[in-house]
Amino acid sequence: MSKLQQRLMKELQHNRHVKIVKSNEWCIPIRTVEVTYEPIRRATMDVLMKMLLMSMQEADFQNAQELSELLLVDPLFIEDLVSLMARVRLIEQREGCYRLTAKGEQQLERGIFEEELDVKTANLLFSPCHHLFLPIGEDSIEEYDELPQPYRYVDKEAEQLEQFEETMMIAALQQENDESATAHTHIETIVKTEAKQINDIPCLEFILHDKEQDIVYARVWNTLLNQWDNTLEQQLSDKEQLRWRQEYL
Repeated sequence: MSKLQQRLMKELQHNRHVKIVKSNEWCIPIRTVEVTYEPIRRATMDVLMKMLLMSMQEADFQNAQELSELLLVDPLFIEDLVSLMARVRLIEQREGCYRLTAKGEQQLERGIFEEELDVKTANLLFSPCHHLFLPIGEDSIEEYDELPQPYRYVDKEAEQLEQFEETMMIAALQQENDESATAHTHIETIVKTEAKQINDIPCLEFILHDKEQDIVYARVWNTLLNQWDNTLEQQLSDKEQLRWRQEYL
Protein backbone atom coordinates (compact mmCIF):
# COMPACT_ATOMS: atom_id res chain seq x y z
CA MET A 1 0.00 0.00 0.00
CA SER A 2 2.89 2.37 0.75
CA LYS A 3 4.24 1.98 -2.80
CA LEU A 4 0.82 2.81 -4.20
CA GLN A 5 0.58 5.84 -1.93
CA GLN A 6 3.98 7.10 -3.04
CA ARG A 7 3.09 6.66 -6.71
CA LEU A 8 -0.17 8.57 -6.27
CA MET A 9 1.50 11.38 -4.32
CA LYS A 10 4.05 11.78 -7.10
CA GLU A 11 1.27 11.86 -9.68
CA LEU A 12 -0.77 14.44 -7.76
CA GLN A 13 2.19 16.78 -7.24
CA HIS A 14 3.29 16.65 -10.86
CA ASN A 15 1.87 20.18 -11.09
CA ARG A 16 4.28 22.38 -9.14
CA HIS A 17 1.41 24.58 -7.99
CA VAL A 18 -0.27 21.68 -6.19
CA LYS A 19 0.69 20.67 -2.66
CA ILE A 20 -0.65 17.78 -0.56
CA VAL A 21 -1.66 19.25 2.79
CA LYS A 22 -3.02 16.04 4.30
CA SER A 23 -3.21 12.34 3.50
CA ASN A 24 -5.31 9.66 5.13
CA GLU A 25 -6.36 6.02 4.80
CA TRP A 26 -9.72 4.45 5.55
CA CYS A 27 -11.92 1.65 4.27
CA ILE A 28 -15.43 1.43 2.88
CA PRO A 29 -17.78 -1.56 3.26
CA ILE A 30 -18.70 -3.60 0.20
CA ARG A 31 -21.58 -6.07 0.48
CA THR A 32 -21.65 -9.24 -1.63
CA VAL A 33 -25.19 -9.98 -2.85
CA GLU A 34 -26.03 -13.34 -4.42
CA VAL A 35 -28.71 -12.88 -7.09
CA THR A 36 -30.66 -15.67 -8.77
CA TYR A 37 -32.33 -14.56 -12.00
CA GLU A 38 -34.05 -15.73 -15.17
CA PRO A 39 -32.31 -14.63 -18.38
CA ILE A 40 -33.98 -14.39 -21.78
CA ARG A 41 -32.18 -14.70 -25.10
CA ARG A 42 -33.60 -12.19 -27.57
CA ALA A 43 -32.80 -12.21 -31.29
CA THR A 44 -34.26 -11.17 -34.63
CA MET A 45 -36.65 -13.90 -35.76
CA ASP A 46 -35.21 -15.89 -38.68
CA VAL A 47 -37.04 -16.19 -41.99
CA LEU A 48 -38.01 -19.87 -41.61
CA MET A 49 -39.59 -19.32 -38.21
CA LYS A 50 -41.58 -16.39 -39.59
CA MET A 51 -42.76 -18.49 -42.53
CA LEU A 52 -43.86 -21.31 -40.22
CA LEU A 53 -45.79 -19.00 -37.90
CA MET A 54 -47.45 -17.19 -40.79
CA SER A 55 -48.40 -20.51 -42.40
CA MET A 56 -49.98 -21.69 -39.15
CA GLN A 57 -51.94 -18.43 -38.98
CA GLU A 58 -53.41 -18.90 -42.44
CA ALA A 59 -54.08 -22.65 -42.67
CA ASP A 60 -54.53 -25.84 -40.66
CA PHE A 61 -51.47 -28.06 -40.32
CA GLN A 62 -51.51 -31.24 -38.27
CA ASN A 63 -47.82 -32.18 -38.42
CA ALA A 64 -44.33 -31.08 -39.48
CA GLN A 65 -44.48 -33.15 -42.66
CA GLU A 66 -47.31 -31.03 -44.07
CA LEU A 67 -45.35 -27.85 -43.33
CA SER A 68 -42.23 -29.36 -44.91
CA GLU A 69 -44.10 -30.13 -48.13
CA LEU A 70 -45.56 -26.62 -48.31
CA LEU A 71 -42.30 -24.78 -47.68
CA LEU A 72 -40.05 -27.27 -49.50
CA VAL A 73 -37.74 -27.54 -46.51
CA ASP A 74 -36.14 -30.70 -45.08
CA PRO A 75 -38.56 -32.28 -42.56
CA LEU A 76 -35.83 -32.54 -39.92
CA PHE A 77 -35.35 -28.75 -39.91
CA ILE A 78 -39.10 -28.24 -39.64
CA GLU A 79 -39.45 -30.78 -36.82
CA ASP A 80 -36.65 -29.17 -34.81
CA LEU A 81 -38.07 -25.68 -35.23
CA VAL A 82 -41.66 -26.73 -34.48
CA SER A 83 -40.41 -28.53 -31.36
CA LEU A 84 -38.55 -25.39 -30.25
CA MET A 85 -41.56 -23.13 -30.86
CA ALA A 86 -43.79 -25.49 -28.89
CA ARG A 87 -41.29 -25.66 -26.03
CA VAL A 88 -41.10 -21.88 -25.70
CA ARG A 89 -44.91 -21.66 -26.04
CA LEU A 90 -45.12 -19.80 -29.33
CA ILE A 91 -47.44 -22.49 -30.68
CA GLU A 92 -49.72 -25.19 -29.32
CA GLN A 93 -51.98 -27.87 -30.76
CA ARG A 94 -55.70 -27.21 -30.63
CA GLU A 95 -58.26 -29.44 -32.30
CA GLY A 96 -55.42 -31.44 -33.83
CA CYS A 97 -53.81 -28.47 -35.60
CA TYR A 98 -51.01 -26.05 -34.80
CA ARG A 99 -52.19 -22.68 -33.48
CA LEU A 100 -50.24 -19.60 -32.42
CA THR A 101 -50.44 -18.64 -28.77
CA ALA A 102 -50.85 -15.01 -27.72
CA LYS A 103 -47.09 -14.99 -27.10
CA GLY A 104 -46.48 -16.36 -30.60
CA GLU A 105 -48.73 -13.70 -32.17
CA GLN A 106 -46.90 -10.97 -30.28
CA GLN A 107 -43.40 -12.16 -31.18
CA LEU A 108 -44.32 -12.65 -34.85
CA GLU A 109 -45.70 -9.11 -35.02
CA ARG A 110 -42.51 -7.72 -33.48
CA GLY A 111 -40.21 -9.99 -35.48
CA ILE A 112 -38.30 -10.79 -32.29
CA PHE A 113 -37.75 -14.30 -30.94
CA GLU A 114 -37.38 -14.66 -27.16
CA GLU A 115 -36.23 -17.83 -25.45
CA GLU A 116 -36.26 -18.32 -21.68
CA LEU A 117 -32.91 -19.72 -20.53
CA ASP A 118 -31.98 -21.72 -17.43
CA VAL A 119 -32.01 -19.88 -14.10
CA LYS A 120 -28.58 -18.44 -13.23
CA THR A 121 -26.85 -17.11 -10.12
CA ALA A 122 -24.36 -14.25 -9.90
CA ASN A 123 -22.65 -12.27 -7.15
CA LEU A 124 -22.94 -8.48 -7.24
CA LEU A 125 -21.01 -5.98 -5.11
CA PHE A 126 -23.10 -3.29 -3.42
CA SER A 127 -21.46 -0.18 -1.98
CA PRO A 128 -23.48 1.60 0.74
CA CYS A 129 -21.26 4.67 0.28
CA HIS A 130 -22.14 4.90 -3.42
CA HIS A 131 -25.73 3.58 -3.08
CA LEU A 132 -25.21 1.35 -6.11
CA PHE A 133 -23.77 -1.92 -7.37
CA LEU A 134 -20.21 -1.47 -8.53
CA PRO A 135 -19.31 -2.56 -12.08
CA ILE A 136 -16.66 -5.03 -10.96
CA GLY A 137 -16.46 -8.74 -10.13
CA GLU A 138 -16.07 -10.39 -6.74
CA ASP A 139 -12.68 -11.80 -7.74
CA SER A 140 -11.30 -8.23 -7.63
CA ILE A 141 -11.60 -8.15 -3.83
CA GLU A 142 -8.23 -8.61 -2.14
CA GLU A 143 -7.45 -9.83 1.36
CA TYR A 144 -5.51 -7.50 3.66
CA ASP A 145 -3.70 -8.40 6.88
CA GLU A 146 -4.39 -4.97 8.36
CA LEU A 147 -7.07 -2.48 7.50
CA PRO A 148 -7.33 1.24 8.26
CA GLN A 149 -10.20 2.79 10.19
CA PRO A 150 -13.71 2.87 8.65
CA TYR A 151 -14.72 5.75 6.41
CA ARG A 152 -16.11 8.54 8.57
CA TYR A 153 -19.21 9.06 6.43
CA VAL A 154 -20.44 5.49 5.96
CA ASP A 155 -24.23 5.37 5.49
CA LYS A 156 -25.07 3.00 8.36
CA GLU A 157 -28.62 2.45 7.15
CA ALA A 158 -27.47 1.49 3.67
CA GLU A 159 -24.76 -0.72 5.19
CA GLN A 160 -27.42 -2.86 6.89
CA LEU A 161 -29.55 -3.27 3.76
CA GLU A 162 -30.50 -6.83 2.86
CA GLN A 163 -33.20 -6.03 0.28
CA PHE A 164 -32.30 -4.13 -2.88
CA GLU A 165 -34.20 -2.44 -5.70
CA GLU A 166 -34.92 -4.93 -8.45
CA THR A 167 -34.34 -2.41 -11.22
CA MET A 168 -30.90 -1.63 -9.80
CA MET A 169 -29.96 -5.33 -9.70
CA ILE A 170 -31.25 -5.96 -13.21
CA ALA A 171 -29.22 -3.02 -14.54
CA ALA A 172 -26.06 -4.35 -12.85
CA LEU A 173 -26.63 -7.89 -14.14
CA GLN A 174 -27.39 -6.61 -17.63
CA GLN A 175 -24.12 -4.72 -17.67
CA GLU A 176 -22.23 -7.91 -16.82
CA ASN A 177 -23.86 -10.03 -19.50
CA ASP A 178 -21.91 -10.87 -22.60
CA GLU A 179 -23.37 -9.54 -25.82
CA SER A 180 -22.99 -10.78 -29.38
CA ALA A 181 -23.90 -9.41 -32.79
CA THR A 182 -26.73 -11.89 -33.35
CA ALA A 183 -28.30 -12.42 -29.94
CA HIS A 184 -28.73 -10.51 -26.73
CA THR A 185 -29.39 -11.89 -23.27
CA HIS A 186 -31.86 -9.86 -21.24
CA ILE A 187 -32.71 -10.12 -17.56
CA GLU A 188 -36.30 -9.31 -16.69
CA THR A 189 -37.00 -11.42 -13.59
CA ILE A 190 -35.13 -11.67 -10.27
CA VAL A 191 -35.99 -14.97 -8.56
CA LYS A 192 -34.33 -14.29 -5.20
CA THR A 193 -31.49 -12.39 -3.53
CA GLU A 194 -29.33 -13.15 -0.53
CA ALA A 195 -27.15 -10.54 1.18
CA LYS A 196 -23.86 -12.13 2.16
CA GLN A 197 -20.57 -11.02 3.70
CA ILE A 198 -19.21 -7.48 3.90
CA ASN A 199 -15.62 -6.83 2.86
CA ASP A 200 -13.68 -3.72 3.84
CA ILE A 201 -11.96 -1.97 0.94
CA PRO A 202 -9.07 0.45 1.60
CA CYS A 203 -9.14 3.93 0.08
CA LEU A 204 -6.40 6.58 0.04
CA GLU A 205 -7.44 10.17 0.68
CA PHE A 206 -5.41 13.23 -0.26
CA ILE A 207 -6.32 16.85 0.50
CA LEU A 208 -4.64 19.20 -1.94
CA HIS A 209 -4.09 22.92 -2.20
CA ASP A 210 -3.73 24.45 -5.64
CA LYS A 211 -1.86 27.68 -4.97
CA GLU A 212 -2.42 29.07 -8.45
CA GLN A 213 -6.22 28.69 -8.33
CA ASP A 214 -6.38 29.08 -4.53
CA ILE A 215 -8.61 26.04 -4.06
CA VAL A 216 -8.54 23.11 -1.64
CA TYR A 217 -9.95 19.80 -2.86
CA ALA A 218 -9.89 16.03 -2.27
CA ARG A 219 -8.71 13.10 -4.33
CA VAL A 220 -9.64 9.57 -3.24
CA TRP A 221 -8.14 6.40 -4.70
CA ASN A 222 -10.50 3.41 -4.52
CA THR A 223 -8.36 0.24 -4.42
CA LEU A 224 -11.26 -1.99 -5.48
CA LEU A 225 -12.02 0.04 -8.61
CA ASN A 226 -8.31 0.82 -9.04
CA GLN A 227 -9.11 4.43 -9.93
CA TRP A 228 -9.93 7.84 -8.53
CA ASP A 229 -13.39 7.84 -6.99
CA ASN A 230 -15.37 10.97 -7.86
CA THR A 231 -18.32 9.99 -5.65
CA LEU A 232 -16.26 9.80 -2.47
CA GLU A 233 -14.34 12.93 -3.41
CA GLN A 234 -17.60 14.85 -3.78
CA GLN A 235 -18.88 13.57 -0.42
CA LEU A 236 -15.76 14.84 1.33
CA SER A 237 -15.90 18.16 -0.47
CA ASP A 238 -19.57 18.72 0.44
CA LYS A 239 -18.96 18.01 4.12
CA GLU A 240 -15.49 19.41 4.78
CA GLN A 241 -14.42 22.00 2.24
CA LEU A 242 -15.15 24.97 4.51
CA ARG A 243 -13.06 23.40 7.27
CA TRP A 244 -10.22 22.70 4.85
CA ARG A 245 -9.99 26.36 3.90
CA GLN A 246 -9.93 27.41 7.54
CA GLU A 247 -7.38 24.77 8.50
CA TYR A 248 -4.98 24.73 5.57
CA LEU A 249 -5.07 28.20 4.04
